[in-house]
Amino acid sequence: MYKLYLIFNLFLGCYSTNEKLKEVYSWKKLDFVFPSVAVRESALKSEDYIVENNLPLGLDIWEDKLFVTVPRWKSGVASTLNYIHLNDSSSSPLLTPYPSWEYNQLSTDDENATSHDNIISVFRVHVDKCDRLWVMDTGLADILGTASQIKPPTILVFDLNTDTLLRKHSFKDSDIKAKSFFANIVPDVVPENCNTSFAYIPDLGEYGLIVYDWLNDDSWRVEHHYFHFDPLYGNYHVGGVNFQWTDGVFGLALSAADKINGSRTVYFHALSSTNEFVVSNEVLKNKNASSNSYYDYKLLGSRGENTQATSSYYDETSEVLFYTQVNRNGIGCWNSNKPFTPENQALITSDNETFIFPNDLKVRNGNLWVLTDKMPVFIYKTLDSEEINYRIFMASVEDAIKNTTCEIA
Repeated sequence: MYKLYLIFNLFLGCYSTNEKLKEVYSWKKLDFVFPSVAVRESALKSEDYIVENNLPLGLDIWEDKLFVTVPRWKSGVASTLNYIHLNDSSSSPLLTPYPSWEYNQLSTDDENATSHDNIISVFRVHVDKCDRLWVMDTGLADILGTASQIKPPTILVFDLNTDTLLRKHSFKDSDIKAKSFFANIVPDVVPENCNTSFAYIPDLGEYGLIVYDWLNDDSWRVEHHYFHFDPLYGNYHVGGVNFQWTDGVFGLALSAADKINGSRTVYFHALSSTNEFVVSNEVLKNKNASSNSYYDYKLLGSRGENTQATSSYYDETSEVLFYTQVNRNGIGCWNSNKPFTPENQALITSDNETFIFPNDLKVRNGNLWVLTDKMPVFIYKTLDSEEINYRIFMASVEDAIKNTTCEIA
């Protein structure tokens, strides 16, 4: 029976088309809102802006803003943290730098970088329930080229109501190892008391997790065997590209708070793995115990073959965990009221044209948002600038899970 399930789902991954999520935006190539035409022309001439080197990766939504990140994989990225006005009628809108053009200017001048708190390179961002935008700045530019570490990995938190910087926290030497790479951030927030917030930042390169304590402006490193990649699941076939990655812990999602004690379940997985694990947030938040709690981490189960996932998000209303499916060009889900088995995982959409490498997703106001970007083609080959390469989709959670095993009973 299990083999039949795998065959059926692999069949879906090869031949399905996206029928559930509506394409909201799409781009052949990215362009930005520059301060002026002259500044844009100067950036093109100096190669501070190389059009084909700009690839969107992360997204989140707050009111009328759709945030889109553009990491500095290569040189020539105009702005790494940006937004789109959701009321923009264009199907391929320009990206507006956030919170300003100046913040997103790459600078190797230490004095200038300090004065402007320059944002160097961002992969994912997260809006919390206190109207704050959490940004994990890797501090690393031209990752696939000269790989210049302009500043330490740094957490930046912005007040979305005023577009001002609330907090800047650079990681300590003890947080970082030789191959550390921080591409995600997930805040753990109690809306009634925003000052007791924490955030979890996975280290996919050195198989650890950084915990940040807002109240004490402190961070510490947690390590566990479950943060490592699975050597059996480091092989990928995406967009006609075969490659191997050893990425460890990457996707994190938080359950709703327990009604009795307020604790949350932290769901996590390595990118190069098909297993999902859990740990209580109370373990992570305890600085003195978090590295001595081996048995508090549990294996939740396997999603099944070929189900490597970059990003995940737990929707508190439906109690469904959504996750990307990069090897299957689609989006998966699991209803947390059911056992975590391959049979209870659903491939809610899949398309080999429009869903090549779903990279990030979020649920906001009852809607599921997804960004796809053909990233392996961008890294290992060359994107065709005459084709649509980047897309953002949206569907209501209700429609997304309808007629699947994730549907609310």
